[in-house]
Amino acid sequence: MKKQCVDNPNDLDWVVFWQDLLKDKENKDWDKAAEGFYKRSKRDDYQNNLLSRLVLSKDDTVLDVGCGEGSITIPIAKKVKSVTGIDSSKKMLEFLNRRAQDNGLDNIQTILRPIEEIRYDEIGDYDVVVASRSLNGIIPIEETIAELNDIANKYVFLTVFGPNDRKLVKDFEASIGNDTNSFPHYNYLFNILFNMGIYPNIERFDLTDTPRYDNIEDVMNNGKFRIDLMSDDEKVKLREYLENAMIKDPETGKLYSKLDTTDWMLFWWKKEKE
Repeated sequence: MKKQCVDNPNDLDWVVFWQDLLKDKENKDWDKAAEGFYKRSKRDDYQNNLLSRLVLSKDDTVLDVGCGEGSITIPIAKKVKSVTGIDSSKKMLEFLNRRAQDNGLDNIQTILRPIEEIRYDEIGDYDVVVASRSLNGIIPIEETIAELNDIANKYVFLTVFGPNDRKLVKDFEASIGNDTNSFPHYNYLFNILFNMGIYPNIERFDLTDTPRYDNIEDVMNNGKFRIDLMSDDEKVKLREYLENAMIKDPETGKLYSKLDTTDWMLFWWKKEKE
């Protein structure tokens, strides 16, 4: 990365810092991960934390960016006029549509498209844009946020990893000698937004529920570990690590770990009327 020399700290190009951390990360095969996301039950209180903070009305239209299998899309759809879920994974959208049908919802539409390719000219206006846990790996972050900001008429809500993210994953990676560099910290996003002339509200989710799992396979397939990118040897090492790291709750028989916590930062802003 080219060293930046500036007189004013506000002139730092935080997009360069963001992109430098992501340049060597491999893309996850979300089609392979889709079934695991669909099958797993609610693991923590993230959904309740986010939903309680969204500003929604029954007449709103919502764009759910990186909607996945619908863990946020479905409860939002129960509160608003309509929701459009957009995702790069065909399988994720298939599971979302199945969930919508199971819940008797007919106000959900889906668009198959990578987040980086979202364009206001093609998507149009929505009252509220929600990008829940979907921007951490986006390289053209400034351009993407600019498009989402243009799409929203009322509010934009984004969540990214907080300062204590992915402790269990990092501990495992360190145990096998892998690079544990994380995704860009949330302060990168704040500075990117600031330099774009967007001054967001910021809240940290205080997640109190520790996820519980039925067995080691359940832990491995929960979405935290990128087993779709692992070699057979790494999968064996992961199983061995989890057999030692996970604790069995004597009352329920469920597995858990005190390291299995993820904190999230919510960025949100109200669109100024032009």
